[in-house]
Amino acid sequence: MKITYIGHSGFLVELENHYLLFDYFEGDLPVLDSNKKLLIFSSHNHHDHYNPKIWKLNHSTDNTIYILSFDIPLIDTQMKNVYQMKPYENLSLDDGKIVIHTFKSTDEGVAFLVEISGKVIYHAGDLNMWKWEEESDKYNKAMEDNYLKELELIQKYRIDIAFLPLDPRQERYAYDGIKSFVEKVNSKMIFPMHFWKDYSVIEKFKTDTQISIMNIEYEGQEYTF
Repeated sequence: MKITYIGHSGFLVELENHYLLFDYFEGDLPVLDSNKKLLIFSSHNHHDHYNPKIWKLNHSTDNTIYILSFDIPLIDTQMKNVYQMKPYENLSLDDGKIVIHTFKSTDEGVAFLVEISGKVIYHAGDLNMWKWEEESDKYNKAMEDNYLKELELIQKYRIDIAFLPLDPRQERYAYDGIKSFVEKVNSKMIFPMHFWKDYSVIEKFKTDTQISIMNIEYEGQEYTF
């Protein structure tokens, strides 16, 4: 398995017969093997998670499948291999060899959990504990409760790879989402995302919390497992 950090919340996961492209909106993609199926995931309609250019990626049409949040408009309603998913839905592809589950974001759209090739891969989208300094205690408590409610649904899965927000704009609350995820969910490996090119927040998180997450230093960085 190879994982490439494209930028912001965008990742490309390469497996033996498939690519999984999550929340691609900018950055350079590596050259893709046209014989492999490309599954394109967009978690919601925010500009930093979805770009209409995904419809024009240079990959075999027959080997490209779109799995989109329900709030993303379709460019062509007659297109094949396009699926829109609401929270708490399940989608089975390739005769059950691929199963996709969705969860409700605490912001917009959905989070994706993908069971494929013996692996379980989770991409949070904007499902995070979005607590803010400027918000009221009531708001932040409701946010925390809603996030933990989703983790209770996710925790039954043993996750191999988790892509989770680590947003420095949240200041003292920036770590809370990943910390709660680690406490509740069994995940072998965590990739931070949504850090707005502020790579320093990753090392600071690792120093301050002692939680093991993958280090990302630049766009296009590759990891092979």
